[in-house]
Amino acid sequence: MNKDVNHLPQKASPVLVKQANIFADLPEKLIEDFQQEFQLNEWHKGDYIDSNILTKRFFVMIEGQLEIKQANPETGREATLDMLYAGDCFDLMVLLDDQPHDVIISPLNTVKLLSVKLSTMRHWLWTYPEFNQQFMPYLAQKMREKEHQASDLILHDVPTRLSRIILEHINKIRFYAGVKEEEHKHHLVNGLNDETLARMTGSVRQVINKQLQLWKKQDTIDKKRNQLIIKDLEAFGKRSTIHASFP
Repeated sequence: MNKDVNHLPQKASPVLVKQANIFADLPEKLIEDFQQEFQLNEWHKGDYIDSNILTKRFFVMIEGQLEIKQANPETGREATLDMLYAGDCFDLMVLLDDQPHDVIISPLNTVKLLSVKLSTMRHWLWTYPEFNQQFMPYLAQKMREKEHQASDLILHDVPTRLSRIILEHINKIRFYAGVKEEEHKHHLVNGLNDETLARMTGSVRQVINKQLQLWKKQDTIDKKRNQLIIKDLEAFGKRSTIHASFP
C-alpha cells in the first residue's frame, strides 16, 4: 500500500548523529551544530518511497536494512545495486553529481533514518575539512564494494558469489550491532529471501534455492523461511574461496 513516508516528524539528537560512521569521530561541538539540521524518518516494509526525494535530501541509516534496486521495465527483472545497514548513508551519486537517480528504494524491515537537505550536506563537505576527512574514506569503501561486486560477477560462480554475500551480511550486522562473535553459537541472516539473494548475486531464485538446499543437506546451514542459520561459519567461509571459476 502506498502512503506518504517522506514527512519529517522530529529533530535528531547528537547521540543519533554519532551513530553514523561519517559523523562518529567529529568534534562534539560540530556534531551539535550538525544535528540542528537533521530530522528523523521512519520507513516500513512495503512503503513506497519516491526516488525524487534523493535529489532533495541525503539519508543516513541508523536502524534496519534497506535495498536499493533497479528494474528492467521490459522484462521486470530486478538487480540489487546496494544493501544498506545501520551506519550507511545514501545517495552518494546524487550528492556528487546532482543528477536524478532512477532507483527503487525498498525497506526490508522497519528503517529509521536521519535526513538532511542535500545542499546542506554539500556545504558541510566544502566547509569543514574534518568532516571531509571522515567522508572520503567511506566513499572509497563504497567504491571498493562496487568494484568487488563487478569483479565477482565476472570472475566467480554463483556459489562463491552467494557465500561471499552472506558472509558480508553477517560481518556488517556484527559490526554495526557491536556483536561479539563468542556471544553467538550460530550466525543468523535475516530478511534475505531467495529472491533477494538472487538479485544480489545476479542469478535467479531457482538457482539460489538449489544451492541453499545443497548447503542445508551438507549441514552447513539451516534454512527457515527468510532466515538462514550458518551452523559452521569457518567451513562456510572456506566455500567463498574454493569455487573461484567462471559461471
